[in-house]
Amino acid sequence: MKLNAELVPKTAWNQSLAKLLPRKVWTGIRENHIANNGEKCEICGQVEGIFNLHEIWNYDEINYVQKLYGFILLCKMCHHVKHIGLAGILANQGKLDFDKLMKHFCRINDCSEIEFKSHVKDAFVIWRERSKYKWTQDFGEYKEYLK
Repeated sequence: MKLNAELVPKTAWNQSLAKLLPRKVWTGIRENHIANNGEKCEICGQVEGIFNLHEIWNYDEINYVQKLYGFILLCKMCHHVKHIGLAGILANQGKLDFDKLMKHFCRINDCSEIEFKSHVKDAFVIWRERSKYKWTQDFGEYKEYLK
């Protein structure tokens, strides 16, 4: 699957590198990533619009360590899929067209709406299980920049 949902455990919310770093440092990381990879969505290839630098995390399910693996530049729609829980909230508030989001996911993954719904359901099962535990973040080489 080219595009998938990546729900951060509830117990690790607001612990992202983007939220913890000084804005100037985060902007430097983003600009460096764009210089190395181009200013386009690294999943769907979109080249116009606003792009978000998304943190990629690996989860050690035994020691409950959330380790920063890397970054990926995403268009708004791909980023909303990654944060499908927040996307659902925004859709309920009338701020996001969830049907359009689902169609984007299906187009990128060449799958059906049933497969999308199954994927989201599975992502929430993992999220509920992971959210039972307190996670420690490992920011790797970026920990030296934390406030």
